Amino acid sequence: MTTDTQPRAQWLGRWGFVLAATGSAVGLGNIWKFPYITGEYGGGAFVLVYLACILAVGIPVMMTEIAFGRRGRGSPVDALRRVVKESGSGSAWSLLGWLAMLCGFMILCFYAVVAGWSFSYLWKMLTGVFAGATGDDMVGIFVANNENPLNLGFWSTLVVVATMLIVGKGVQAGIERCVTWMMPGMVVMLAILIAYGAFSGGFGEAWRFLFSFNAGSLSSEGMLAALGHAFFTLSLASGAILTYGSYLPARASIARTTLSVAAADTVVALMAGLAIFPIIFANGMSPGEGPGLIFMSLPLAFQAMPLGTLFGILFFMMLSMAALTSSISMVEATVSWLSDSKGVSRRMAAWGTGIVLWLISTLAMLSFNVGADWTLVGRTVFDWLDYLTARWMMPLGGLGVALLAGFVLKSEPMREELGVPPGWYALWLFAVRYLAPLGILVIFADALGIARIEFGLHWPWLLALLAVLTLVGELASPRLRRALQG
Repeated sequence: MTTDTQPRAQWLGRWGFVLAATGSAVGLGNIWKFPYITGEYGGGAFVLVYLACILAVGIPVMMTEIAFGRRGRGSPVDALRRVVKESGSGSAWSLLGWLAMLCGFMILCFYAVVAGWSFSYLWKMLTGVFAGATGDDMVGIFVANNENPLNLGFWSTLVVVATMLIVGKGVQAGIERCVTWMMPGMVVMLAILIAYGAFSGGFGEAWRFLFSFNAGSLSSEGMLAALGHAFFTLSLASGAILTYGSYLPARASIARTTLSVAAADTVVALMAGLAIFPIIFANGMSPGEGPGLIFMSLPLAFQAMPLGTLFGILFFMMLSMAALTSSISMVEATVSWLSDSKGVSRRMAAWGTGIVLWLISTLAMLSFNVGADWTLVGRTVFDWLDYLTARWMMPLGGLGVALLAGFVLKSEPMREELGVPPGWYALWLFAVRYLAPLGILVIFADALGIARIEFGLHWPWLLALLAVLTLVGELASPRLRRALQG
């Protein structure tokens, strides 16, 4: 497909995309959340359900976003406009590109604050702030870290500046070069921490917590957690994957590339569990403390370990890398749009975006201290950014992408872009038409508190509903396609 822009930069190879996309997927939440919910909801049983959700929802939508990006060769706004135009569909569908780009930008506005915590704690570990600290001291340090706007503002500003420095250098010289050493470096640090954990005395308990097959612990809540995490962990509907896909060489297989990213994301998350939980169990701590596990419990555990300061530095360095690779991906869509569509140099686009980002992220940062009382309907700026993106924009964007690919676009361009055999194409089409929309609607309903589906009791009903939707969808497909095409 031809574009109306200059030749677009590309990754030097498929692995450049894999490392960048995996870096986008492996963020701060994935480091602590996935290992914890794995152990909480049945270990190996949860992993199997999670992988099934990845295959049914995550991978089909990710393949679609990559295909859109490579077909349109542009930012989410430009790529979707070109893809929709090629199929002769209604131009309103290109609004999905604006939604994705805005979503990624808004996520980074509050994520920069959370990422600043990891850089702040790396510095604290380097300077010995935690030496001799008790459990109460750790809580006090965390609270004081957030209550001081100058301190918290400095670290969130550092995240913004580092992100823009990397993104401003371009796809190959900036993003690809950084993730080429940051992602392997993160894996090496995790491997060192796992090796230490194997001799810490808590490794056996951590292994059982993560991998024992306990189907009885897999409640309806756990299945919903698996479904939700499968969608959100791959950075879908935030513009990141679609933009990264626009740099993918034409010769690269979208299917193999997507499977590589999904596998790497899952492996790194499980490695994080094997790195964190042996230390937690060896020190008699609870694994279920959410962010407090990383920023309060782990620093305390490191102080009780031989060479604990060294391993603490390695851990928070790895955490900072995870934060940075995610922040890079979230802003790339906006920088790409300004650079490609508005003729702004990449460096100017990066710093212009960074200034706006810094202003909004500063408001989000103030939500933890002097702006804690600046609320609207009971939510601070930080809370609103999180709420709007996670509960509205990402599910709506993912649903729109699935419907666009499944019912609106012509089959020939997508078949050509995906480049898979007919049987695999039919399986992908079934997934984006029925499995992905149904899964996203369930996530949407639960996130908004509309309905709590008891999966354990109602799986037969859900399967029957899927069968009915498939039958109705196929019978109404021509009419539905005309209606959606506008």
